[in-house]
Amino acid sequence: MSEAPEGAAPTRRTLLCGAAAVLAAGGTLAVSGCSSSSSDSGSAAKTPVDVGPASVVPVGGGTVFREKKIVVTQPAEGQYKAFSAKCTHAGCIVDQVKNQKIQCPCHGSLFGIADGAVLDGPAPTPLPEYTVAVEGGNLKVTPR
Repeated sequence: MSEAPEGAAPTRRTLLCGAAAVLAAGGTLAVSGCSSSSSDSGSAAKTPVDVGPASVVPVGGGTVFREKKIVVTQPAEGQYKAFSAKCTHAGCIVDQVKNQKIQCPCHGSLFGIADGAVLDGPAPTPLPEYTVAVEGGNLKVTPR
């Protein structure tokens, strides 16, 4: 394996080989230090996010709150559902709710407005569901 010239950024291969050497030398400590914070279930309080007025979510449809990465639907009058707006296929943000389907523009995945279930496309799993409540006319969404 050739070395990178002095002052040059290391290659991906060099970094991977270095990581493998560290793991071989003392894998337990290195692996435990690499765990993601998402495995810390319940360590951070999940706070509700105010996404806006409930009145912008049509009955039988939904609204994508792109900046919050949340989609809220209203399958039946007064019944609100909230989901992550991040497609489970490639991570694109869904762009619209049309014909009672949440639609992803990247590869055509379609999800149900009542349960976030995959209806069509390459998405492997449903959209993660969030808790939603209406408070003072505004939608409060909390990731589960």
